[in-house]
Amino acid sequence: METVTLDDVDRGLLHALQLDGRAPMRALGRVLGVSENTVARRYQRLRTAGVLKVTGAVSGGEAGYTTWTLRLRTTPDAGAAVADALADRPDVSWVHLLSGGTEISCTVHAPDTAGRDDLLLRKLPRAHRVTAVSAHELLHTFALPDSWGGLHCLSPGQVEQLRPPEPDGPGLPPESGDQPLLDALAHDGRTSYAALARATGWSDSAVRRRMDLLRRHGTLTYHLDVSPARLGFRSETRLWLAVAPAHLAEAGEALASHPETSFAVATTGTTNLTAMVNCRDGRDLYRYLTDRVAGIRGVHTVESAPVIRTVKRAGTPLRRPAARP
Repeated sequence: METVTLDDVDRGLLHALQLDGRAPMRALGRVLGVSENTVARRYQRLRTAGVLKVTGAVSGGEAGYTTWTLRLRTTPDAGAAVADALADRPDVSWVHLLSGGTEISCTVHAPDTAGRDDLLLRKLPRAHRVTAVSAHELLHTFALPDSWGGLHCLSPGQVEQLRPPEPDGPGLPPESGDQPLLDALAHDGRTSYAALARATGWSDSAVRRRMDLLRRHGTLTYHLDVSPARLGFRSETRLWLAVAPAHLAEAGEALASHPETSFAVATTGTTNLTAMVNCRDGRDLYRYLTDRVAGIRGVHTVESAPVIRTVKRAGTPLRRPAARP
């Protein structure tokens, strides 16, 4: 995959959208010191090149969802098909095909125990090409892709101008009528209000009010969906660490402080810290594991698996739909 060369404006735009994926082009241009038209052209160029995409999503914690990370093993001929089928589920995100194509990692957002049990206890065990399933509930978040340090380049003053207000109300679960809005934002988080009005059948003002309400309560969030490989980070790797409980918080914070880390969470299970890291190549990954990870206190074991293909990130699948498992 060809690497896209970024200049200072491109890098600033990526960091700005990481802070607020729906910030107006005019506000982005003002902070970056360029015109609104320049920002719009740069955004379109990077989006067309497959470098970035902004998606809207429900924040599981604020909406009362339970989040799980799954690790699946399949027969050699089935990995891609199972990953594609999982990506078609609206309750599944961050689907990665790992190692030799026989291992999959993904995240499941369960609004209730029935939805969780349907997938974990019935559908996956009955899929004859799935040979093993390990499910770990997410207990604490240390780092999310939205805060990946590899994109940071703006000054503290610029960051403060773009950072959206913190949620000012309790979690507000989405209603059934919100689904067309959420589906459209999952496809493109920067969809215009006019297009969202057509998708929902609401007025422009009703769309604005509902989006503002959901965002104020922390239910609706915007994610900058970036392809690390297009930025030159060709070694994207999933890590599973077993950490002494007394050092789990310290280890999670240490891992999250590394610019290589785009995801780090404490989980249930024999491996209790899961992460995703982005390195330039295999040699860079080796140095990272032996120099940085090896120095974290309390880490007993580390398992690693390279990402062969990303099937779905925060938004819609990155391929044509397939049948569900």
